[in-house]
Amino acid sequence: MSWEHDLFALFDDLEGQAAAAWEADREAELADRARTEYGAVTLASRLMASRGHDVALDLPHVGRVEGRLVRVGEEWCLLSGTRQEWIVPLRAVAAVRGASERSVPEVAWSPIDRLGLRAALRRLADAGARCLLHLADGARHEAYVHRVGADFLEARDPAGSALLVPYAGLVAVQSRED
Repeated sequence: MSWEHDLFALFDDLEGQAAAAWEADREAELADRARTEYGAVTLASRLMASRGHDVALDLPHVGRVEGRLVRVGEEWCLLSGTRQEWIVPLRAVAAVRGASERSVPEVAWSPIDRLGLRAALRRLADAGARCLLHLADGARHEAYVHRVGADFLEARDPAGSALLVPYAGLVAVQSRED
């Protein structure tokens, strides 16, 4: 019976080695799959999971803007700070601090969440809100968003002069109290 016992022990040992090798292979596959799937996660989906939380956005020529992340769209976000709000195109964001570790895939977003930057800017134009436009070259313009085009906004300064700002040149729109 000794040889049978040794044979079964050998089979048990081989089975244990095979299970350990399979588990190691599976863990490597899962890690590789997780890395690959994370490649599809967008900044907007990470920010969507951060709605309602305090975050900080680093913006070129503006610096760090901190506040509660109120809304997120495909290409923009709305940050509410102390007595002011910021509409920020996501392509202008240099860094984000305080974001959730999670993400919300775009298929789970409501139709309202899918509204683009134009919708947010149209809301400002409809409200006749006074704003400070922060541009990519560092310039700032005190203005009222007057009309919103396909790839630009038309603003009016307090004297009534028109200013056209392409979305590509826009870093942030900061609300101003009248």
